[in-house]
Amino acid sequence: MDNNKGTEAQKYVWEGAIPLQIHLHESEVTTLPPPPPALVLAPRIGYLPLLVPQIKPFFNSALPPGVDTVWFEYKGLPLKWYIPTGVLFDLLCAEPERPWNLTVHFRGYPANILTPCEGEDSVKWSFINSLKEAAYVINGNCKNVMNMSQSDQVELWRSVLNVNLETYLWVSSKLKLGIAGDEFSVKLNSCVLKSQQSAVETDNTGSVKIGRIPVRLYVYNVNEDFDDLEDAPQIDSWDKISYINRPVEIHGEGKCFTLLDAVKSLLPEFFAEPSSTNEEISEVEVGDEQRLPSEEYGSSPRITTADVGETSCEHVWSSDVSDTAEIKLLRIQGIEPKLEIPFGWVVNNLMNPEHFLHICVYVRIPEPITI
Repeated sequence: MDNNKGTEAQKYVWEGAIPLQIHLHESEVTTLPPPPPALVLAPRIGYLPLLVPQIKPFFNSALPPGVDTVWFEYKGLPLKWYIPTGVLFDLLCAEPERPWNLTVHFRGYPANILTPCEGEDSVKWSFINSLKEAAYVINGNCKNVMNMSQSDQVELWRSVLNVNLETYLWVSSKLKLGIAGDEFSVKLNSCVLKSQQSAVETDNTGSVKIGRIPVRLYVYNVNEDFDDLEDAPQIDSWDKISYINRPVEIHGEGKCFTLLDAVKSLLPEFFAEPSSTNEEISEVEVGDEQRLPSEEYGSSPRITTADVGETSCEHVWSSDVSDTAEIKLLRIQGIEPKLEIPFGWVVNNLMNPEHFLHICVYVRIPEPITI
């Protein structure tokens, strides 16, 4: 298969879309009758602000005077614009809602909850900076992204805007990020890792480099038990979501490295092995500024090797809950894969265009019994 055409799974991911029914918030309606909702098919790999040129014509005549400051909400929850649309849907709709009913605002931007967004330019720079961060995790530097020609950068962004997988693969292949199509991934996908030396890269000094996969994990910690996804508690605050920006480090161990192995490495506080329960887990709290690197990051990376090797997490959990924690839902690109699936296949086929793998997880932890 031509590497620039992608795998069948990649094509499904890129062609994936979510039907949206977008309503104008009642406080901004100035006409009678109110305008009907806008029906839009939103690409999974896209971002909500990129839909504004499509939806504004539906509501323009009904808007009050003022300057547009567009933002979206779902059941009262302002939606973070720099999270891909598909990830938002997977995270917030345990039982998928089709069409997904969203509310759009053109006034009253909630700056206390959302970082500023100046339309497409903000989304583009957020994407490019995430790409730099991914490159740093994979290669230890982001020189290839920083040194992209202006034309390649434009083509890469247009490929995302236009959902053009072939152009994206052609341009992104120049970055040599070393995830898809390298010898390590091929061996990983086929689950025939013969030895650590043959399964991972070596640098010029002969020392072994660990395969590092950029992962963004969104964890919803629930106390209630539920059997059906439609009974899952609704997420009504971002404070209930733990955002973990932790790379998965893959060692050649002569066996297939599965999605479950990756989840265990991402959430050691839940799945600590008996021999490691006494080990300390270093966690660092971060704010939106680390989730959305500024443009300055491009010229002066602020991420260190220590940073990408540790957890970036808003909430800290104790490892003593590992015996009772239960994964109620794990979703990637709208798929609920079996945990036994080879992680290499997941990475090569389900990652987003900025080279991060976004995983949404609902974890049930029973409330501790107090005496």
